[in-house]
Amino acid sequence: MFRNQYDNDTTTWSPQGRLFQVEYAMEAVKQGAATVGLKGTDYAVLAALCRTSKDTNTLQRKIMPVDDHVGMSIAGLTADARVVCQYMRTECMAYRHSYNAEFPVRRLVSNLGNKLQTTTQRYDRRPYGVGLLVAGYDEQGPHIYQVMPTANVLNCKAMAIGSRSQSARTYLERNMESFEDCDMDELICHAIQAIRGSLGSDDVENLTINVAIVGKDVPFKMFTEAENQKYVKLVKAMDPPLEADHDPLSEEGMSDDDMTDHGPSSSGVPPNDTSDMETTASTGGSDAH
Repeated sequence: MFRNQYDNDTTTWSPQGRLFQVEYAMEAVKQGAATVGLKGTDYAVLAALCRTSKDTNTLQRKIMPVDDHVGMSIAGLTADARVVCQYMRTECMAYRHSYNAEFPVRRLVSNLGNKLQTTTQRYDRRPYGVGLLVAGYDEQGPHIYQVMPTANVLNCKAMAIGSRSQSARTYLERNMESFEDCDMDELICHAIQAIRGSLGSDDVENLTINVAIVGKDVPFKMFTEAENQKYVKLVKAMDPPLEADHDPLSEEGMSDDDMTDHGPSSSGVPPNDTSDMETTASTGGSDAH
């Protein structure tokens, strides 16, 4: 009823203690196409759903390379994601120019979190309406980070964000213990298997699964269409199919905000502090340390 009086900028709090601009940005992430990230001992994999435009017959990719050792997948506003990606590329290029080395992934996403934090505190800016899964590999091994418009940065073993991503998180949580023993092909199959559950009732013919990988002695690589189709066919031939692992109560019982524990429905005030913690596919789970 009074929302339009308090959503003009991010410095105006509603009487209930809510920042509607931040909630709008979180809603944009929930409406975006689903994307999945997971890591093993030597590799980190990203998989994302991409929709083909019926008018232009072009594919809007949801995975973006940042540097040789890091890349990201997105859920939300692609225009905002391009701005964030350009910032990360500039940071990596400046670090390489100064130190002749790759930017540590943890420090990169921490700087990104600080940048996103600024937009939640200034009246002349709005929060970026995009959620990111950042995959990278450095001296400390593979990494998967979740970065949200609220400026929360979470270090994850596996994560899925976007529309209808709860079923993907359910699959990841059930199979997470086996990821460390998986080779590259098995990790890719797990990522595709997980994201298939978020297809829902969408037209499968207009949807494409894109995959990217980075790891030990493997620079960040986005797969070609032929490679994507090869792994999709391999996953379809697997037994049991993903539907057997789907939890019918998960979509109704918990929302994306409940799972990420920092969205509009989880509390009245979206948190603003950047955190860095180890999480599972269910970030509200007990595997954090």
